[in-house]
Amino acid sequence: MARNSAGTFVAGLTAAALAVVGFLAYQASAAQDRRGPADDRGPAASASPSPGAAAKEREREERRQAALPAGSGAGERVVYSLGGDRVWLVGANEKVTRTYRVVPGAVDPLPGEYTVDESGRTERVTGSDGVPVAHVVLFTQVDGVVVGFSAAVDGSLPEGPPKEGTGGIRSRAADGEAMWRFATAGTKVVVVP
Repeated sequence: MARNSAGTFVAGLTAAALAVVGFLAYQASAAQDRRGPADDRGPAASASPSPGAAAKEREREERRQAALPAGSGAGERVVYSLGGDRVWLVGANEKVTRTYRVVPGAVDPLPGEYTVDESGRTERVTGSDGVPVAHVVLFTQVDGVVVGFSAAVDGSLPEGPPKEGTGGIRSRAADGEAMWRFATAGTKVVVVP
């Protein structure tokens, strides 16, 4: 008789274990159903994105930021975004030939349309912040402060808050040279918020 009771005991334990495993499988399945298809990201969802995915995301963000702002005029022009600290050089065919980030001075121009005057172009000069600059393209004045685009001769960009009373919108040297070639006398400059 002892033999039968041991067999019965093992069979009972096995049945109980199978019941527990079945119950846990049911709970897991029910939890999956509650998450729904939008949450079905698998175990990797909580892991950080792969380096390739992060690079693609940065590229998408850069393209989004680099898109020419709506309401920025028509025809050949320079577009300057105050909020985006970005410049676009736009050809007569409405194609952006170059876009780049800039570092603004302390004095911002008002949104609107301006024109580059021949007297507003200077190949080299010392900026109002004391930095030697090249390819200066001025397009307006605000309370006696001239505002325009330039690049430091040494290629540096200003760091920290801009010096009070400065209107220079600084770019890297290559971008400043592109501006100089593009924004000749009579070129429109459209400033957008």
